[in-house]
Amino acid sequence: MGRFFIFAGGLAGAAGVALSAAAAHGGGHDIGIAASFLLMHAPALLAIGFFGRGRVLTAGGAILLAGLLVFCGDLAMRDFSGYRLFSMAAPTGGTMMILGWLVIAASAFTKRQGRGG
Repeated sequence: MGRFFIFAGGLAGAAGVALSAAAAHGGGHDIGIAASFLLMHAPALLAIGFFGRGRVLTAGGAILLAGLLVFCGDLAMRDFSGYRLFSMAAPTGGTMMILGWLVIAASAFTKRQGRGG
């Protein structure tokens, strides 16, 4: 599972840089916000991939990633196509990110698994 989070963190970082460039060259406000969120969450995903142990931390990372995809996907879709991903997508993604961070915080109080787990 660690490789998955490293891959996701790398993609989030790359997408964040690409969307930052798009925002700097005439993209809308929403694309800049999506870029910022991708860039600020990429290191967290990488840390979970490199150092994360335990089911609770993995679940928190998965919730965080899903929320990031929904939130940023909605903002990017609005900016590039003028349509929403689905009704209330950005607030849903934002709520998922908050929940993901809370689960990550809760993982501090759970038993950690060994390197193989």
